[in-house]
Amino acid sequence: MTKQFPPEGRLLDSPENKAACACPESLRQAMEQGVILEGMALSCSPEHHLTVSLGPWIGTIPREEAALGIADGSTREIAILSRVGKPVCFTVSSLEEQDGEIHPILSRRAAQQQALDAIMTGFASGQIIQATVTHLEPFGAFVDIGCGIPSLIGVENISVSRIPHPGVRFQVGQEILAVVLDLDPIQKRVYLTHKELLGTWEENAARFQPGMTVPGVVRGIKDYGVFIELTPNLSGLAEQNPCFTEGTRVSVYIKAILPQRMKFKLQVIDCLPPIPQPQPLEYFLRSGQLTKWKYAPQGCSKVGMETIFSS
Repeated sequence: MTKQFPPEGRLLDSPENKAACACPESLRQAMEQGVILEGMALSCSPEHHLTVSLGPWIGTIPREEAALGIADGSTREIAILSRVGKPVCFTVSSLEEQDGEIHPILSRRAAQQQALDAIMTGFASGQIIQATVTHLEPFGAFVDIGCGIPSLIGVENISVSRIPHPGVRFQVGQEILAVVLDLDPIQKRVYLTHKELLGTWEENAARFQPGMTVPGVVRGIKDYGVFIELTPNLSGLAEQNPCFTEGTRVSVYIKAILPQRMKFKLQVIDCLPPIPQPQPLEYFLRSGQLTKWKYAPQGCSKVGMETIFSS
């Protein structure tokens, strides 16, 4: 599924894409077979037609073919304007001749329809998929799950550690993995989650041992202490300090690790300079299909979070 309908940008420099755009014969063959290709959107006309480069050719995506939902108004025009300067997927609708030159007429809508049909029939709850981050809002991260088809990862599903904004974890254009939480075939929507790929408490805790000093980030300030994020799916508790604000980077000494209580006891050593970009994510799972995910270790007195994926 992800090989045939990857997020936009991943086909652009592939040998198959370059070969299909290399000559009139290969381009015509791609048109006849309905092959999905990619090119770079160069500009958008006042009428909202996209001009696209594909190999040696300059093609056009007419406004109503620029995205699913444009024709009936369910998709806003910004979906067209925002593609300028970025890769776009499409099928070739026709090859017109102008002044002896071939001018391809393209359809992104048709490529997206192919992808959406395949997503609705091919995806399943618990399936790990590829995605590309396209837009960040305080409530979540919008991602491309294939040919520009959008989905949302709610901020509460990005990681176990609570974050103030998805920009703490992701940046636009980042290639990530996600898990299908549910599908709505009526509304044609896919609901995603992400935290299950970042490891259980036990998997994350295995990286540390008492006596270590490691960097962390302040993620929660309470009367009884400060929660310090050690990894996106692991936090510990340190004593309250009036100098701390959420997002402060610190170095911490690990005083104790208590698996039965799912607890790290920490002591802050020093404040550290901020890091402007989100840190690279480490995935404990990269493929396959989940049926159940439980964060807490075996025998823990705390219930912890759990995700059950529908069959």
